[in-house]
Amino acid sequence: MSEGTMQRRAQRDQQDPRAKRLTRALVCAAAVPVMLVAAGCSSDSGSDDGKDKAAEKTAASKSAKPSPTVRAAAYGKLPEPCSVLAEKTLEDLVPEADKGKEGASNDTATRGGCSWDSLDDNGVKGSQFRWLSVSMLRFESDQSRGPGDKLARDYYTKQVQDAQGTENAKSVKTAPVNGTGDEASVVSYELKKKEGTFKQQTVVARVENVVVTVDYNGAGLAGDKTPDAADLAKDAQKAAKEAVASVTKANGSTSSSSPSPSKSSKSSTSSSPKTD
Repeated sequence: MSEGTMQRRAQRDQQDPRAKRLTRALVCAAAVPVMLVAAGCSSDSGSDDGKDKAAEKTAASKSAKPSPTVRAAAYGKLPEPCSVLAEKTLEDLVPEADKGKEGASNDTATRGGCSWDSLDDNGVKGSQFRWLSVSMLRFESDQSRGPGDKLARDYYTKQVQDAQGTENAKSVKTAPVNGTGDEASVVSYELKKKEGTFKQQTVVARVENVVVTVDYNGAGLAGDKTPDAADLAKDAQKAAKEAVASVTKANGSTSSSSPSPSKSSKSSTSSSPKTD
């Protein structure tokens, strides 16, 4: 083929529209994967952004909801333990007793107690012994454990059961106490010791978020007669009512009694003695 012929063919190829279209098609085909990759990246990125925004919205919604709260305890303090009973009451229950002995407490706003004892010596006829104790425990409301009055109610029930299950106790009797706090019970029993037979009365009372426990016992020693359990129970209930009134007064309230014991009081007094 001559040189002139070759030049003419090359010129025709350059001017051939089909050749130009083929060239453009190859260029576009090569560019398609790049575009697809770019489109894919863009699509994934948009999906992640949507998930992130949804998660942020859910978290914000949760944080906006208020946390559950527990109602505040009604009573925030306790009275001075050795001042909860009137002097006249102390004279009747523990005649000529020395000054009360306050129990040790590292938080007097939460717990406190005081005790008194007396020995009425009747010479050759023997003597009468009396011992009186008042203890108080106040419960704060707690987010995880519940409101203070519920915690006090649980402790009240346990105190009654503990008194019912006193080791070596004989003739155990339990009865509701009216007009003392929100609920109250008296547990009566006797304990025989080498000194004599002790008649024990334990009154447990709850007022709002405070539990008051009164322990009162008496014995006739050296030949003196054993005191009457009913009289001791009556005196113990009187002391418990005064102690409950002192608690309410210390917190700026005057209501310390209710017309009748609550259902929880009735259920606790009818429960069987607790044994460890």
